[in-house]
Order: sequence, then C-alpha cells, then structure tokens
Amino acid sequence: MTTLLHKLCLDTFRHSGSGSSPQASVTYVFFPAQAQDLKDSAAAKPVSERHEAWKAKLPNNDLWDWIAGLDEASRAALLAHCVSYGVNALYEKADRYGGGAITAHGVQQRLHQADRLARAVGLDMVDAGWRPSVENYLGRVTKPRILQAVREAKGVAAAQLIDHLKKADMAKEAERLLDGTGWLPEPLRLADIDAGASQVSLGS
Repeated sequence: MTTLLHKLCLDTFRHSGSGSSPQASVTYVFFPAQAQDLKDSAAAKPVSERHEAWKAKLPNNDLWDWIAGLDEASRAALLAHCVSYGVNALYEKADRYGGGAITAHGVQQRLHQADRLARAVGLDMVDAGWRPSVENYLGRVTKPRILQAVREAKGVAAAQLIDHLKKADMAKEAERLLDGTGWLPEPLRLADIDAGASQVSLGS
C-alpha cells in the first residue's frame, strides 16, 4: 500500500511520477467541454478543497515515511482521493469501423462499471446539486429533447405550454418548469445494473 500510495501521490500532487519502480498510475479524465461554472459548483468545490487539504499535509521531503506513518483510515482516504481523478463515466462515440481508441462495447462496459461505482458510493446527482439549466443541458439539446424532459417531469400539459416557442425561449421556460422537480437526463440516472450486466454479457 505504501508503494502504491507513494507513486499515486507523486502523480497527483507533484506530477513527477516518472521513473518510479511500480508501474501503476491513474489516467486523469478531463471533460472535452464543460459548463463555465462547473469548478464553482456544489459538487466540485469539496473535491478541490479536499485536494488542497491533502496537498498542505504532504511533506516536502520523506514522503514515503510520512505515508508509512499514516493510520489505515487516512491511507484509505488518500488512496480514494488519488484514484477518484481517474474515474471515467464519459460517453463517447466509438468508431463503428473499429479504428478508434475505444469500441462501442468498451464504452458500454465503462458506463456499466461507472454505474456500479455510483451505486456503491450512493451517488445521487440531485443531492450533489445538479440542476437542469440552459447552460448545462437545455441549451445544448434539441427542442424534442427539451419537450421530452418537461413531459417526464411535469406531464404532457406542461410540455404543450412551451411547444410553440423558439429554441432559446423554450430552453429558458423549461429551466423554470424543471426547477425543483429532481429530473435528470438519462446519462445522469443510475442505470439498472442487472439489465446492464445482461446486455454486456450478450454483447461479448
């Protein structure tokens, strides 16, 4: 554990893990595009604060000995923090001809494993503070998608109230209608793990 944590701390806090003996690392996941206010969101701030708190504790020298002296709870918490930067739940369109870096089956497996992890840690995107807005979702999808969201959250009658509007106005009104409903777009919902496992098995 000390060996692994030493390597991951070098990667995570010092970005100087090259040349280390254990060939273990976390591949950091970056969003190709993200909302401008993401870093200031209720979900992101605790991650940043936790990172800075750990960074302040790390000694300038004798990192190995410091890690070895941590109690088991602290070692587990530090490991979880380092590994968390490599959790990948991003959907990406695979090259159907097999020439890309990842296949459709690979994406499916990734998302299935991410759902399993989300269930294990009790992740709820509503509790985490995510709300559908023009900036983060409604302004980025088609009008049919906007109407579908409103129908799912508020019913057919509510969707009919805005179906005549132009895209920008529809997105703005949908944000108002969806506020406080707890509605989530499908990628942010926890999938049925058993059903997902069956699909992955059948596709193998």
